[in-house]
Amino acid sequence: MKKFISTLIITSLAVLSMAGCAGGENGSGGESKGTITFGLNNWAENIAISNMWKVILEEKGYTVKLKSMEKSPVWAGIAQGDLDVSPEVWLPTTDKPLYEEYKDEIALHESWYEGTGLGLVVPKYMDIDSIEQLNAKKDELGLTQLIGIDPGASLMKLTRDAIKEYDLNYELVESSGPAMMSVLDKAYNNEEPVIVTLWNPHWAFAEYELKYLKDPKKVYGEPDDIYFMTRKGFKEDFPEVLKWMNNWEMDDQSLGELMAVINENDDALEGAKQWVKDNQDLVDEWIN
Repeated sequence: MKKFISTLIITSLAVLSMAGCAGGENGSGGESKGTITFGLNNWAENIAISNMWKVILEEKGYTVKLKSMEKSPVWAGIAQGDLDVSPEVWLPTTDKPLYEEYKDEIALHESWYEGTGLGLVVPKYMDIDSIEQLNAKKDELGLTQLIGIDPGASLMKLTRDAIKEYDLNYELVESSGPAMMSVLDKAYNNEEPVIVTLWNPHWAFAEYELKYLKDPKKVYGEPDDIYFMTRKGFKEDFPEVLKWMNNWEMDDQSLGELMAVINENDDALEGAKQWVKDNQDLVDEWIN
């Protein structure tokens, strides 16, 4: 299990390293068909799909740079034209505030994943089932904190809304995706109580027995679909790439396998290369 956590940390460093690489040539050493910059969050599925597209596009002659940052700067970067692609936009609920702010300055495209989930998550061994029970069971659980992710994430805003709506006597801790998973991993292995902000698709649901706390007030909303967005003008600059990405579809099985392969490797790019090689028929459906 520790390998999963360490891989995410290694992956984050690898992503930052790749972001600094200047490129006039593609990965095969030939003349590049153009440079495309992805803005990505340090989330397991976002790292996975960004590296997947890096592999696919560089095999087709493009140069791809990956820049890791929090979600709000990604939206600003797309709106300002400093970034070309952001592969993960959750609508209609999670990213609604950012979409409302930037919708006139970005181009939203097809959804590639349907039916997400997000909210407060606990191990199944914990005797609690609903957010409404948190205050009453606080002493029994021995917890005072909800372990969050990066402060700019929409999931964190929704969790702050949940704290107000349910009048929760808990502190929301700001951290990051990998840091949150590290806390979850340690608590789970010791069968200790822990409450984290989590979402699916995420490899954690395959590795741990977890459950969402019921949200009767629907603070976290209904399930979202995941779309991708580009800067304005991307369609004219990279029509071939946009066509391929609009054909892109994944489900729990394909995305879960991608994240699993990446977690088994020492870095995200090598894992993505292996997955693309093993799933060339699916990739061909997108790019042909």
